[in-house]
Amino acid sequence: MKSLPVIRLRAIEPEDLDLLYRIENDTQLWNVGATNVPYSRYTLHDYIATSSDDIYADRQVRLVIENEQGETVGLADLVHFDPRHQRAETGIVILDAHRRQGYASAALMKLECYALRVLHLHQLYAVVEEQNQAAFHLFCENGFHEQARLKDWLFDGRSYHDSYLLQRFL
Repeated sequence: MKSLPVIRLRAIEPEDLDLLYRIENDTQLWNVGATNVPYSRYTLHDYIATSSDDIYADRQVRLVIENEQGETVGLADLVHFDPRHQRAETGIVILDAHRRQGYASAALMKLECYALRVLHLHQLYAVVEEQNQAAFHLFCENGFHEQARLKDWLFDGRSYHDSYLLQRFL
């Protein structure tokens, strides 16, 4: 098995505004998630400025993924955090230039450690659009299991797409 790259997850800084703007406004990513509207720089700046970096208050945490050289390679999220039921949804976006190099798996492993050791979560889950085979394989290769097929779950503005609910117990 190929070893994973060394990465670091860190909080979003004001200097990450351009990265966040680029990712949130990438229409190719809208079809794989729940977002389908552009975000202004002002809105994203406000998000960065007002986020408490407290998952219990915000019910989410967004982290920047950096490689060993300190380059930003993507973003990792824990959203829909539910402390009562001890679960959260996870998502990862790797920038095009850094895909297929193991960064997503490394980030997922770090998220899992954080979720288990710091947040004491019982489970993580992901909703993956059926055509997104790269994400489907990423999660399955990292211990997530398909629990359900969600019919017509995501709408891209023209048609509905089925998705998979993938779950990992920690």
